[in-house]
Amino acid sequence: MMTAPRDRLAAGATIARHRHAEPYAALVLSGGYEECGSAGRFRARPGDVLIHTAFDAHLDRVGSSGAEVLNIALAAMPAAGKGRIADPDAVACLATISAEQAADELLRQWQAATEAAFEWPDRLAEMLRRDPCLRLDEWAEAHGFAPETLSRGFTRVFGISPSAYRLEARAARAFAGIVGGVRPLAEIALASGFADQAHMTRAVRQLTGHPPGCWRSSPFKTGGRILH
Repeated sequence: MMTAPRDRLAAGATIARHRHAEPYAALVLSGGYEECGSAGRFRARPGDVLIHTAFDAHLDRVGSSGAEVLNIALAAMPAAGKGRIADPDAVACLATISAEQAADELLRQWQAATEAAFEWPDRLAEMLRRDPCLRLDEWAEAHGFAPETLSRGFTRVFGISPSAYRLEARAARAFAGIVGGVRPLAEIALASGFADQAHMTRAVRQLTGHPPGCWRSSPFKTGGRILH
């Protein structure tokens, strides 16, 4: 029976952008940190839970007191985001016995929490996730930024350029439509903002390591409990 691992994050550390292949929940037990990734920027404190989809990528900036985080694998494909639970100790105790039991208790307690955009890079990231066809030059002009200023400021926060973030958002949108689905791949490609199926195939392979066809019978179950 698998247990859930705890990570102790050093005070003031910055953990470079990295990717997780499996969906999981990060429960903050003590301290706090800022996470900037595929789902946006979140500031997490004790009792907060950050839900990560499969192939989510993010960087972390740890606060001055460090942080202790419990990482719990999730069997179902979740919707990414931030939430809170009332009794983190109950989940932590179960995690020493069974990761599955800890996940069940975490989902039972889960309450979604909203996170307001902090600065313009957060607003841009949100737009890139919502609109896979967003034109960066038009957004920059509408908000009074030179293209190089836009790219530099966004990269400083998220560790990736806005054009690369947009491509990942498109690939993630396509991947979510592909997993266990039946829609034609060409249709998913267009709905996700790609010029054609071949372009989507390259992006999904880059994101996941496998082409879209491999995910039609995905191990990620979409029929489980989904967090919104």
